[in-house]
Amino acid sequence: QVQLVESGGGLVQAGGSLRLSCAASGRTFRTGWFRQAPGKEREFVGAINWSSSRLYYADSVEGRFTISRDNAKNTVYLQMNSLKPEDTAVYYCAADSRLRVGITASASAYDYWGQGTQVTVSS
Repeated sequence: QVQLVESGGGLVQAGGSLRLSCAASGRTFRTGWFRQAPGKEREFVGAINWSSSRLYYADSVEGRFTISRDNAKNTVYLQMNSLKPEDTAVYYCAADSRLRVGITASASAYDYWGQGTQVTVSS
């Protein structure tokens, strides 16, 4: 069983930046970022495949957030720029245990989940 640990969350002013990390205890493949704000359903943020050749972002973060990965470190990153108060949420990373073609926004496609890290954007 692979463990995922997110880090890098915190409090930032609107317009600021944060970089989240998702460190895996073993090898993982396509990885997605999701977030859940209080009182709202979990929503897809973005995903990356194992080779970093495919990226997919939600419309709400396109152009502001960037996902990257370092497979040598078993770590996936979420660089968040131009943060808005509506980006406030707990952010989760999720990873697939198998190498598959393509990436997906479907939470059910991911086998491993981290515990989440809080991101709060003040106005």
